[in-house]
Amino acid sequence: MSRIAGRFQQLASEGRKALIPYIVVGDPAPEVTVPLMHALVENGADIIELGVPFSDPMSEGPVIQLAHERALAHDVSLRDALDAVRTFREKDSETPVLLMGYANPVEHMGYATFADAAAEAGVDALLTVDIPPEEVEQVNAELHRVGMDNIFLVAPTTPDERITRIVQQASGFVYYVSLKGVTGAGHLDIADVSSHLARIRKVSDLPLAVGFGIKDAESAAAVAGVADGVVVGSALINAMARQLEAGGDMGQAQAAAIELLAQIRRGVDSAAS
Repeated sequence: MSRIAGRFQQLASEGRKALIPYIVVGDPAPEVTVPLMHALVENGADIIELGVPFSDPMSEGPVIQLAHERALAHDVSLRDALDAVRTFREKDSETPVLLMGYANPVEHMGYATFADAAAEAGVDALLTVDIPPEEVEQVNAELHRVGMDNIFLVAPTTPDERITRIVQQASGFVYYVSLKGVTGAGHLDIADVSSHLARIRKVSDLPLAVGFGIKDAESAAAVAGVADGVVVGSALINAMARQLEAGGDMGQAQAAAIELLAQIRRGVDSAAS
């Protein structure tokens, strides 16, 4: 059983829902990433999603695009992301970590080389926004060879036939994108989210995590009421960026993200209790 499957199983046995924060490796600075990962876990994170900086993050909204730009200004790469996970594992061997990014860096490294390096570093899963299920056979073979999961996105506009194809290739959990468009935008319609999750559950027993549009304890609680996991990214990144823009230091930026995560954790737990 993978670390991700084990974590969801543990949470289900406790009647709890997963909280999955997303940060970009190297944002707001490379030295912040690993301490921030540990702080996220200490304040309620069940799984950590690390964004791999990329020059054209087409699925991201303005907040996360700027995070990618800040990380790239420090020349942060896929190998730096692997190094961050490796360092994180020196103190935490239990919290699942997944990498979210785009196909180009992984393909440039080579699927087999990436899978070996990621497994050695302690990565549990990969989510690539732009590798469709029709083209995933090769990367899946390499990920499964080293015991890593492949996480897929399902959108509100995904047809039923394609959902079936996606979940046949997925493992770990399925990431449902609650809004049309890019990250960090729009207003959540929980009834609509619930109906789409029901469509996925008809063809998959995998846990369902919901991201896009979770900004605070209230929205997190609403999502936790219908999903197995809650993903929050833009709100955390924006909290750090606003602190820095206001003249705060890296410690204050990190504290802002942690306080928001703690609030969201309480929201998630209120829905599950």
